[in-house]
Amino acid sequence: MTRIRSLAASFSLVLMANAAVAQDFYAGKQINVIVGSAPGGGYDLLARLTARHMGKHIPGNPIFIVQNVPAAGSMVAANQLANVSPRDGTTIGLMQRGVLLAPITSPGAVRYNVSSFRWIGSLASETGVTLAYGSAPHQTAKDLFEQELIVGGVPNVDPETTARLYNALLGTKFRIVMGYNGTTAVGLAMERGEVQGIGDWSWSSLKVQRPAWIKDKSVRILMQGALERDKELPDVPNALDFVKEGTDRKALELFFTQKTVARPLLTPPEVPIERVNTLRAAFMALDKDELFKEEARKSSLDLSLLSGEAVDRVITLIANATPDVKDRLAAAMKAQ
Repeated sequence: MTRIRSLAASFSLVLMANAAVAQDFYAGKQINVIVGSAPGGGYDLLARLTARHMGKHIPGNPIFIVQNVPAAGSMVAANQLANVSPRDGTTIGLMQRGVLLAPITSPGAVRYNVSSFRWIGSLASETGVTLAYGSAPHQTAKDLFEQELIVGGVPNVDPETTARLYNALLGTKFRIVMGYNGTTAVGLAMERGEVQGIGDWSWSSLKVQRPAWIKDKSVRILMQGALERDKELPDVPNALDFVKEGTDRKALELFFTQKTVARPLLTPPEVPIERVNTLRAAFMALDKDELFKEEARKSSLDLSLLSGEAVDRVITLIANATPDVKDRLAAAMKAQ
């Protein structure tokens, strides 16, 4: 018992020492939050919400400043974070989830190693939904395999990549119209009649950005995509229900790992581990921050915080995927 008390006392002293070091470092500092998406979307809203609350949980109470770098599905932002940003814990990023698999699917554009980042956590897990809008003839998921659905695409982001992947692995008939810079722009194109729907829109973002569509049934939710079916969409079929071949299924499951880590928060490589731990602790403290959660509720933002350690496990799964599965995913993403 005496030994246990001694160990507990030593551990407490270590925590106190780390807190003191963190306070000395972060006092009077500014933390820059690089958001790899355009203003007004789901990632941006979550980044600004986090920036308003996370600093009070860091010893020294640093100020958070948000900067948007909306290009190439967050790959420009991720490259910046990996190669340009300071590695001292004063810059963090909220990236679009595609950065997790970009080294497999778009290796030519990637200048980072996913495993080298320090992962703070993820603000949410996600379910992607396939939508048909207005007068589009599609009523059920079955129609996606029988007649073309014209959808808006955002380069290297889920509205494009998921639709392309579904065509290759499932046999759907999406025709992707490129040139849009985010789901907000695709939504406007749907309302103007330029496109008939979207291959993948995050369910949580859709509820915030287009609640009237759901209320007045302007859209039909044809299919969902995630490792597990969303509890709010029990009757909507999962894309995994339509996979026939083993390697194809594993490739789609690999793709859906990024839905589990849907809103990842990270630091550049080589940030000192004690500062990473400080940021991780502050991030998870948000889960018990009633002001943070109340503001999220008022903004209709769905949160399901995932710890940095849990994100690390997903990164390990991606890193350990077999070559044949990685090759199948990469080929499917390039298929026309």
